[in-house]
Amino acid sequence: QVQLVESGGGSVQAGGSLKLSCAASGRTLSRYHMGWFRQAPGKERDIVAAISRSPATPYYANSVKGRFTISRDNAKNTVYLQMNSLKPEDTAVYYCAVRDGSWYDFRRVEVYDYWGQGTQVTVSS
Repeated sequence: QVQLVESGGGSVQAGGSLKLSCAASGRTLSRYHMGWFRQAPGKERDIVAAISRSPATPYYANSVKGRFTISRDNAKNTVYLQMNSLKPEDTAVYYCAVRDGSWYDFRRVEVYDYWGQGTQVTVSS
């Protein structure tokens, strides 16, 4: 079992920045692929960014490429999502998730094994 706790969400104006953290307990994070997803009201949960186990190869959705950075600190058992140049359309609940096994199909919600409770990000214009 892995417990994930997100933090760092909040309300910012467009153009601002936030840094989300996802702290894991129960098992070492280094064995997992990690993903950040978001879900806006009335919409499906979509991948924002992901980072593979080793080597730590990042992936970004086109909508956030160049603005968001995913990173992992295995020593702290934590994954981060640095979000810069935020836009109102980034408003959503953000979730972190971990996946054991292969990197295949990492964009799909269904392949992740454990999820955090989510943290709200609100960007005003």
